[in-house]
Amino acid sequence: MSAARHVPSSMMMGFGSSSSSSSGIMFGQNMFQRNVFDSHHNPLEMIPTTTESELGKIRDDDVDSKSGSENLEGGSGDEQDPNQRPKKKRYHRHTQHQIQEMESFFKECPHPDDKQRKELSRELGLEPLQVKFWFQNKRTQMKTQQERHENSQLRAENEKLRAENMRYKEALAGASCPTCGGPTVVDEISYDEQHLRMENARLREEIDRISSIAAKYVGKPMVSYPAMAPPIAPRGNLDLSVGNYGLHPGLGGEIYGGPDLLRSVTGPSEADKPLIIELAVAAMEELVRMAQLGEPLWERGFENGFETLNEDEYMRNFPRGIGPRPYGYRTEASRESGIVMISHMNLVEILMDVGQWTNIFSTIVSRAITLDVLSTGVAGNCNGALQVMTAEYQVPTPLVPTRESLFLRYCKKHSEGMWAVVDVSIDHLRSGPVMRCRRRPSGCIIQEFPNGYSKVIWVEHIEVDDSRPVHNLYKQLIHSSLGFGAKKWVATLDRQCERLASVLANNMPAGDGGVITSNEGRRSMLKLAERMVMSFCAGVSASTAHTWTSLTGSGGEDVRVMTRKSVDDPGRPAGIVLSAATSFWLPVVPKKLFEFLRDEHTRTEWDILSNGGLVQEMAHIANGREPGNSVSLLRVNSANSSQSNMLILQEGSIDSAASFVVYAPVDLVAMNMVLSGGDPDFVALLPSGFSILPDGQILNRNGAGDVGASGSILTVAFQILVDSAPTAKLSLGSVATVNNLISCTVERIKNSIAGAKHEL
Repeated sequence: MSAARHVPSSMMMGFGSSSSSSSGIMFGQNMFQRNVFDSHHNPLEMIPTTTESELGKIRDDDVDSKSGSENLEGGSGDEQDPNQRPKKKRYHRHTQHQIQEMESFFKECPHPDDKQRKELSRELGLEPLQVKFWFQNKRTQMKTQQERHENSQLRAENEKLRAENMRYKEALAGASCPTCGGPTVVDEISYDEQHLRMENARLREEIDRISSIAAKYVGKPMVSYPAMAPPIAPRGNLDLSVGNYGLHPGLGGEIYGGPDLLRSVTGPSEADKPLIIELAVAAMEELVRMAQLGEPLWERGFENGFETLNEDEYMRNFPRGIGPRPYGYRTEASRESGIVMISHMNLVEILMDVGQWTNIFSTIVSRAITLDVLSTGVAGNCNGALQVMTAEYQVPTPLVPTRESLFLRYCKKHSEGMWAVVDVSIDHLRSGPVMRCRRRPSGCIIQEFPNGYSKVIWVEHIEVDDSRPVHNLYKQLIHSSLGFGAKKWVATLDRQCERLASVLANNMPAGDGGVITSNEGRRSMLKLAERMVMSFCAGVSASTAHTWTSLTGSGGEDVRVMTRKSVDDPGRPAGIVLSAATSFWLPVVPKKLFEFLRDEHTRTEWDILSNGGLVQEMAHIANGREPGNSVSLLRVNSANSSQSNMLILQEGSIDSAASFVVYAPVDLVAMNMVLSGGDPDFVALLPSGFSILPDGQILNRNGAGDVGASGSILTVAFQILVDSAPTAKLSLGSVATVNNLISCTVERIKNSIAGAKHEL
């Protein structure tokens, strides 16, 4: 049988319509009476209906399966004389050797063709028909065993649901009517009436809670937002007390976020879980429709070609949702599709695993936590998986505030080869810290494509607190949806799938060379570079776990500095780490700027630490389609004997939404260990580098990295170990040194571009 499957055109182009009546979640008596085997009514699982042709095939298989491995001799009833007594049928049992040989062959090929059956029959001294019947019986036997195992699991689940049903019935038996105080008669109440009573009770509780808050804070704003940036402390009086990993209570300056909201959020209560399940099903239905519908819901921009949402049309199509948009919040909605180099099942697993999801999207997600897992799915996969999460979204610069969100994530299999993963905020179901970002149903539709590829349709629909200031450099970028929109997610996913395929490659591709002599060393070097890029992105953002102080560089730049204490981290040098970053605009498209910064031949024009020495590439690993997507090991041959033969690990990464050049000095002994295939997690790194983003002014589709840009926004970031003793105090001299370093680097880059030394 061929492994290729025919994919119907309807599956390739979109989704089949589904009855909206099956999308809701039954709650109450009807829910308890539902049979667990009736999967058609289960909103967390969709079982495809068996067609008439499949039923006919099953009947044919059943007829064939009745032919045993024991050959029966004797004519059929039509060939026998009716007056003659029928002969007793004789059975020929297979020998132990014949059974063992066919068992061994079955493990490798359960569906042999005619040629294989004839060859096997000659070897075993059997008729081809006997071999055919034996394999049919064996397949039927394996299918029966599998069905028995699944039935036993379903029976156990059914018993569990029956026990839970009894507990609910006992609890309802003692319930009283909230109006008259008399006993309730659940059997006589319709589902709609039960649902309305539950909704009424929930609204009463919400009104009581809001009333108590209003009574407590009479004359004050009802919603208290975290404090914004306090006045900048005098620069001569800067208190540079050191926090642990950026938690700086004593460091003055501009602070984004105040308290760490992600750590203060708790999981949902038992009372919220039925509402969360109902919200998940409704959000999944909305996401699928958002992915299917075109105009007038989605309108394509004439200048930039991006799809944007018509909000009036959205409210007509989806009137319920998660409630009205909060006051002071702004809507961002976008849609994007693309083909990525990953199988649909692997992508589903990555999205439903918070660790893998954070790693793959490390340039967008700074932190994420799974608070509760309500369902792990059925049938050994993620179909029906439901979990509650918090996440912090970032742009790699200190000048854009991060966005925190509390949401549920629900995964569902819609048909063979077609999956969907949806996020939706659950802030309105609980009381607690105010989240600055609400996710209306957002996520992706994943469709299986040949050769291990997948097609994704990504929808991002968020509401963000617009009272938090975004630097003027980034306003156009953020408002054009290039900062957090669907195009950013799809471009990042496509790029990360390339990197993942490169790490998992089992051969040494042509072009990889230098000092790398084994595939194990190549893989270790790629993993080390991946950790370096993740550390750079996490350390340069305006996360609520960081506290940045604003300084003024020697060239007038707005420089942000931060100190962290590194203790017991094998991947980071121990001591006090000083980070500094600044962002500025350059009149050059991102791709040209990326090529200038990643090229080892032009490195001496901006790298102060190389001291004008010759930079030589010792190893090169390509990890993407673009020539600049690569990992390199550089050696700086400096005239200074103390810096001679210094090694630098560098990765260049570019896609249609962003590009990075990240590098870090590495110890020679540690690098030799990595190239030998050793564990890269114990190599201490302090990455520095560049983040390049389009300015979002106009659209230019002339190549990767040039989409939505007439110029580039460049972020320069350095990390320096100022003292190896964690208990040491940071001096103002160290801050002045790193401030001067970053200012000189910015000046050199600007001069190189202004001087037209390269065709940028």
